[in-house]
Amino acid sequence: MSGLYIPIDSPDGTRTDHAENLLAPNPGLMTLDGTNTWVIGATEVIVVDPGPEDEAHLLRVKNHLKDRKVTQILLTHGHFDHSGGARRFAEMVKAPVRALDPRHRLGDEGLDDGDVVTVDGLELHVYGTPGHSFDSLCFWLPGDRAILTGDTVLGRGTTIIAQDGGLTDYLRSLDRLRKAADDLGAEALLPGHGPVLADPLAALDGYIAHRRERLEQIKAAQKQGARTPHEIVKIVYADVDRSLWPAAEMSVRAQLDYLERL
Repeated sequence: MSGLYIPIDSPDGTRTDHAENLLAPNPGLMTLDGTNTWVIGATEVIVVDPGPEDEAHLLRVKNHLKDRKVTQILLTHGHFDHSGGARRFAEMVKAPVRALDPRHRLGDEGLDDGDVVTVDGLELHVYGTPGHSFDSLCFWLPGDRAILTGDTVLGRGTTIIAQDGGLTDYLRSLDRLRKAADDLGAEALLPGHGPVLADPLAALDGYIAHRRERLEQIKAAQKQGARTPHEIVKIVYADVDRSLWPAAEMSVRAQLDYLERL
């Protein structure tokens, strides 16, 4: 990879040599700047995470591609802000949708750990990384020495453990990603929300340390008498915007479940 750069004619942010981000207009506390729709390839392309069911965004992605052929649409996971527009975009570009969860597929092929997807002389290697959700996947793009991480690792802050995820799986996935990034010599993480991370090992080490720290904080809160997720959030997340407390409660429930299983 020759390095990361910002196209001067694009408002969408950082990209790599073979992966371009087209930002969906759905900014928010949970989605940061919006969902990153990644386009991989040149003459023929793969589109990763078309984003929410937003006709203007989907049309913008289609028009941006011009005469380039979309061979496949891949989903990092099935949450609506990543997958909601997949069926409509598939109709626009006449391409199949591949995902781990059969409910989000459109076509004969799914996606699973160990699969290798090719386009325009490039490869995407599929890594199963459950935790944020049960169906989370990451994609290693060796042509750019980059890993597309979906919501497993964000460009800013940390992700939540959703109701369809689990902390035990998530910690294993972070450890697996950390080892893969080291073994493969990854130079960038391309997240589902937020900017590209140019130091994968530091980012993953930070994520792992944060999770371990939160577990210790929850145990300390329990010693103070907190019992319910809401009571724990009031102590552990006291400095976090209260609008994020419902999401924090989801993560606390996952962490309590993890601690109960130890």
